[in-house]
Amino acid sequence: MKPIRSSLTRTAVIAVAVGSLALTGCSNDSGGKGNAKDESKTKQDAAAQSAPVVYGDVAASTGPAKEIPGAKPGGKIGVYLQSDLTHMDPGQIYVSDAGQFANLIHRKLTNYQEDDKGNLTVVGDIATDAGKSSNGGKTWTYTLKDGVKDEDGNVITSADVRHSIERLYAKFIFDGPSFIQTWLSGPEYRKALPDGPFKGKHLPDTVLETPDAKTISFHFDRAQPDLPQALAMAGYAIVPEKQDTKEKYDKAPKSLGPYKIADYKAGKSITLVKNTNWDPATDSVRHQYVDGYDFSSTVEPASQTKRLIADQGESKNAIQFTTSVDPAQTQDVVSTPAVNKRTIKGYQPYVWQMSFNLDRIKDKKVRDAITYALPNQAMIQADGGKYGGELAGGLMAPTLPGYDATYDPFGKQKTPNGNIEKAKELLKEAGFKDGTKLAYAYSNTPRGQKQQVIVKDALSKIGIDLQSKEIDSATYYEQIGKIDNAYDLYMTGWGQDWSSPSTVITPVYDGTLVADGQPNYSHINDAKVNSLIQEAVKLEPEAAAKKWEEAHHRIVEEINPAAPVYYSKQLQLFGSNIGGARYSTNSSYININELFLKQP
Repeated sequence: MKPIRSSLTRTAVIAVAVGSLALTGCSNDSGGKGNAKDESKTKQDAAAQSAPVVYGDVAASTGPAKEIPGAKPGGKIGVYLQSDLTHMDPGQIYVSDAGQFANLIHRKLTNYQEDDKGNLTVVGDIATDAGKSSNGGKTWTYTLKDGVKDEDGNVITSADVRHSIERLYAKFIFDGPSFIQTWLSGPEYRKALPDGPFKGKHLPDTVLETPDAKTISFHFDRAQPDLPQALAMAGYAIVPEKQDTKEKYDKAPKSLGPYKIADYKAGKSITLVKNTNWDPATDSVRHQYVDGYDFSSTVEPASQTKRLIADQGESKNAIQFTTSVDPAQTQDVVSTPAVNKRTIKGYQPYVWQMSFNLDRIKDKKVRDAITYALPNQAMIQADGGKYGGELAGGLMAPTLPGYDATYDPFGKQKTPNGNIEKAKELLKEAGFKDGTKLAYAYSNTPRGQKQQVIVKDALSKIGIDLQSKEIDSATYYEQIGKIDNAYDLYMTGWGQDWSSPSTVITPVYDGTLVADGQPNYSHINDAKVNSLIQEAVKLEPEAAAKKWEEAHHRIVEEINPAAPVYYSKQLQLFGSNIGGARYSTNSSYININELFLKQP
């Protein structure tokens, strides 16, 4: 799943999982502020999200979406952004904030329909269903719905779908997912269409076929049973061919969804209004209850929490978008019943890790020493404590099927705040010079700033002089995603794109995917890991599980490109006039598709 943004985790954006998760916080038993009942999510909650999704038929994909009880039309919702969006061009969207935004303006061939218990079904979005497979799962065919238009009234055809896929081959698209391109054309997919479709060339019909205006077929060289889930990612949303302005599209995309951009002031605000060319009869997922959304990226996270706790004026109509409750105010929120009932809580699919640049920190003993020295529990405390995360043993989240709760190769359960002596021993064996400088990149979020102090202090105890480099959160992943970056280590977060280890190990640890803009942030390129990935992707899920586990163990124990730190949880606030608020197992944030104002 790409990075998670408010915590700035790159993941993808979608935590595809199934199951039920408690949604809104309940009041504690005390009459007022005091000792809060522990309502933080557990690994049992996470396990409920690990079942595979269901693929929906035509009936499930037919709009309009099921009405939300008590929903009323009208009014505008205020949205607190952490900072400017990373991207708005679908092809560039992989970070979680942009993925959440995409729910409002972009549409895809498929989408996730979520019931009130958090169960997910893949349905047709602009397609009539989740897709029809043939040829042993190597071919997938989609038929487009009638009545799907962009914001200017242009009818969407199969040519627009073809264009949306082929433009991803162009060099200016560097920051989005690459699953489908790789499945169609191999790891070096850009060579198949280096200019994208912009000079009149296309992928052959044997790869991507559009026999008529309503039909598109994907042809793969091996079965791809997960295609409907991949197509549901924001990174594969539709860009109408006539509307594509290439690089400029990132700042002024055209909407197919229920809302469109009326005004965008970079770094300050985004105003969304109703898209009058969106037809609810074509959409079984989204609603258009409110008149619009006013996004503000000028209110820093601590002030967002304070305003929403106070619940005065326009804050009653506001939500946190992908930001979490300010960790310093967590107890104020969960211990006050009237505030606590205005929260959503959930176990996210993200794993926070300290990624090592293997081009710069080449000695595994040094990487292991840093891993042992890291005070994981202190890092969690800086992110809201038990409401913000849970100690990680490996790089696979508890939301994934086959998660092993006993896996803890660095002994973090016994030494949650670091094993300094072990770290010193390893550095001595490595011949590491005391006072060696290492460059540490961190995001300029409150969380990133607090955690860099903790990391710097911990590593100073083992003789490392950490040179901290702050990066604006809007470009954080872009900067550390450059192969030739100037940093030795950096915190990254990743979660599955759907309920499969393939969506963690392949994008982040496959050595064939080392490139600018790709999420292999450590630049790991291990022949055995690469081979295990290639073996696993050819197998059915049950048989593949052992291969993924073997790859995971080799990555963590024998290479250590990224030190596991903690599994992420979510705690968000919303105003008292917001209706329909609940946790989404799809986005791992507030469910943006179901909101309305109780009093418009």
